Amino acid sequence: MTRPVLRTTSLAMKQFFLTMAGVFAGLLLFFIISMVIVFGMIGAAISSASSTEAAGANTVLELDLRDGVTDQAPNNPFAVFGGSGLSTLQIVDTLAQAEDDDRVKALLVRLPEAGITPAAADEIRQAIRRFRASGKVVLAHSQGFQPVGATISSYMVGASASELWMQNTASFQLAGFSADSMFLGRAFDKYGVNAEFEQRYEYKNAVNEFTESDFTPAHREAMTAWMTSIYTSAIANAAQDRKVTPAALRATIEAGPYSSAQALQRRLIDKIGQVEEAEAEAKRRAGRNAEIMEFADYASSKGERAGSGRNAIAIVGGEGAIMTGTGGGADPFGGGSSIMSDDLAEALYDAIEDDSVKAIVFRVSSPGGSPEASEQILAAVRAAKAAGKPVVVSMGDYAASGGYWISSEANWIVAQPSTLTGSIGVYGGKFVLADALGRFGVDMRNLTVGGPYADAFSPSQDFSPAQRAAFAAQIDRTYEEFIARVAAGRRLPPARVREIARGRVWTGAQARQIGLVDQLGGLEEAIAKARELARIPAGDSVRFKRYPEARSPFEALSQAFGVSGEAARVLIGIGGVMNDPAAEAAVRSMQTERARASGASVLADQPY
Repeated sequence: MTRPVLRTTSLAMKQFFLTMAGVFAGLLLFFIISMVIVFGMIGAAISSASSTEAAGANTVLELDLRDGVTDQAPNNPFAVFGGSGLSTLQIVDTLAQAEDDDRVKALLVRLPEAGITPAAADEIRQAIRRFRASGKVVLAHSQGFQPVGATISSYMVGASASELWMQNTASFQLAGFSADSMFLGRAFDKYGVNAEFEQRYEYKNAVNEFTESDFTPAHREAMTAWMTSIYTSAIANAAQDRKVTPAALRATIEAGPYSSAQALQRRLIDKIGQVEEAEAEAKRRAGRNAEIMEFADYASSKGERAGSGRNAIAIVGGEGAIMTGTGGGADPFGGGSSIMSDDLAEALYDAIEDDSVKAIVFRVSSPGGSPEASEQILAAVRAAKAAGKPVVVSMGDYAASGGYWISSEANWIVAQPSTLTGSIGVYGGKFVLADALGRFGVDMRNLTVGGPYADAFSPSQDFSPAQRAAFAAQIDRTYEEFIARVAAGRRLPPARVREIARGRVWTGAQARQIGLVDQLGGLEEAIAKARELARIPAGDSVRFKRYPEARSPFEALSQAFGVSGEAARVLIGIGGVMNDPAAEAAVRSMQTERARASGASVLADQPY
């Protein structure tokens, strides 16, 4: 009887020493990699500075939008390893600085073939127009406009340039605005998955993906309406920049597709040529000995606009799904974003406590999330107003559902015409998987101790009538709380809010007409309004203070690897995570499992 015990003890001791060796090896690697990263950043900064000097007096900035843009620059210094590129706000901020930089003479924009998010396109277009208004040249080059997604937004950005070029072999296939939705209702029926959900109300269409096989009338109505709004706005903007009527431009576009030669003949573009030819033309326009500089390098060398003066405006940003907690467990090398309620609320309170901050511009880009997290952030917005600091919301790509919840009580709301907002509603529920798994020989059984609601979200069985009623009542309460916040913040009768809510998504242009948004525009317009509300004299300079502050590399690493159960494994694999897609996927998988363990996978009360 003693021999197995001794053997087990021996194995345990061996495993203990192996684990300790792994931890020490991981810590050593951690410090080595950290130093490499720090020195790499220093080298990159020196390289960027030297490239700025080498550019000479005449510089052409080359802005490549083909890798996509986020709304806001990541707070994580290692997000570049996840493939993150430029952000909309970084582009706007950098172009504003380039307007006043005598060295920068021109801008070359590389357009994406498959489009860009409509609200980002609106804001980038506005920034390009301001850059041109300063007397500088903008060339845009396209390798084709594909008939997918929001390609109309890509064309709109190109139309704002001084000249729009297209490659000779490229085609102009843009003929409208299309979007696809996937419905799983029939598949779930076939394989025995029961999607049990409550939604408030008929326009809260995310549930339809799980329960339907086609658009419901409400779903079709709302989606067609916001797509039409985006398409009409983009056509009007492009027509203004191309100096034609919207009706004429629309008729020409919808009669396509065209070859590059045909697009030129119909004045949809200005020139045909390779990107190298466009670069040469931009350099010629910029002046003698002009050089091309990558936009990211110039942005890095300039940094964020700081401004000057004793008065400051805080710019507080949040992007992604809204969740409770902090970002300490986030993927250190991932490109994804989320709004963690503790972090964003703390950023708002930091701005409140800063005596130099006279107003807050709250940049929101979120499709929604947890009502509890949203309410925590909204409480910080209320605290700012109570402290005498006006809050102006600047909406990015989305500010819908939970994103609108956290915006609803601001002093002023600014949105792009193509921002997707509203979605004032709630949905929640569960997937019952017992039948589906049983078809593969997997039997799921449930044991419960406690009250009759304890197993309400078990995937092994349907809601009981009493559970369904209790859950529906909870959904109703959350919906009424949402209505109350919008009614108070927008100074609208609750009955009117219910009329325009019902889970419906609106564009910024539509939301402006029904009172959910105060003004159309971007960050620059929001800053101007914040100055006005704070009564900062027009002639006074202001400083910009950004919250939350970007984490240093060491802060990011210590937060990322502070989880005891995973620390040793991740530390040992840190080098691979930076370059190995499989390792990155493994890290994300661990995060997902950890989230599921904490209950985050239950789709209850989610106001998406």
